[in-house]
Amino acid sequence: MRTAPLGTTGMQISTVGFGAWAIGGGGWDWSWGGQDDEDSIAAIHRALELGVNWIDTAAQYGFGHSEEVVGRAIAGLAERPYVFTKCGQPEGPDRTTVRSLRRDSLRRELEGSLTRLGVDAIDLWQIHFPIPDEDIEEGWAALAEARDEGLVRHIGVSNFDAAQLRRAQGIAPVETLQPPYSLIDRDVEAETLPFAEREGIGVIVYSPMGSGMLSGGMTRERAGGLPDDDWRAHDARFREPLLTEHLALVERLREVAARHDATPGAVAVAWALRHPAVDGAIAGFRRPDQVDPIVAAAHLELTADDVATIGAEP
Repeated sequence: MRTAPLGTTGMQISTVGFGAWAIGGGGWDWSWGGQDDEDSIAAIHRALELGVNWIDTAAQYGFGHSEEVVGRAIAGLAERPYVFTKCGQPEGPDRTTVRSLRRDSLRRELEGSLTRLGVDAIDLWQIHFPIPDEDIEEGWAALAEARDEGLVRHIGVSNFDAAQLRRAQGIAPVETLQPPYSLIDRDVEAETLPFAEREGIGVIVYSPMGSGMLSGGMTRERAGGLPDDDWRAHDARFREPLLTEHLALVERLREVAARHDATPGAVAVAWALRHPAVDGAIAGFRRPDQVDPIVAAAHLELTADDVATIGAEP
């Protein structure tokens, strides 16, 4: 598996990581629908067999369930992967997400994450969203405190823009950034990724396949039939007028994939990895058979002709 240094953390990460959002299961407001835990564990083990050496999860995913599953999967391993998790979105009424960056709330989340994951220290602890904006400084100071105490090894943020990164940098260095980035979500190219690159902030991008839209498995019929407990059923990217545009992009990805004996999803991930600021990309897996075709992105070198066919230079 190809690896890259994650900013200045000293961690050498596989360029594709395991995303554990969907394995949080159903019954909460940002669910991907029901999920079999044994399939989740088998998918994690298959990814590790192929050389993936980090898992990204969050306390929010199933309100602890994803972390519990990850903890089960890594328990007893002779060499465990790096474990990254996130905070700032605790459980509210009726299994809904609330947002808090207050120190006491974050400390409670940290205690729960350590217990569920079964680790002495979290390798990378990240603020999930910069919300509420007025509490960013308090939240970031709490993460720096936890690192100084040895409860976490490295600290980072997710979904921050350049201005918010500057504010956090005034308190303690931001070691990593996790933004959304894909062929259908390129907002961070203008300012955020260049800022991270200049500052030496490690970048791991999430949803490089556009939350499954670019995987090659999404069809018009499937998009229209997503169950109500799958958050994507309410996402504009899976509806018209964007749906037709995105499915046309998938056909171009399919053309490039055929040249490399690969899948459209792997091409989409490889495209995101081409950006010079990006150190790694998170890919979500729900079953072991989904792992091999996408992890292949780590070895996929897109040519200038490939990028031209896709129609988008990163």
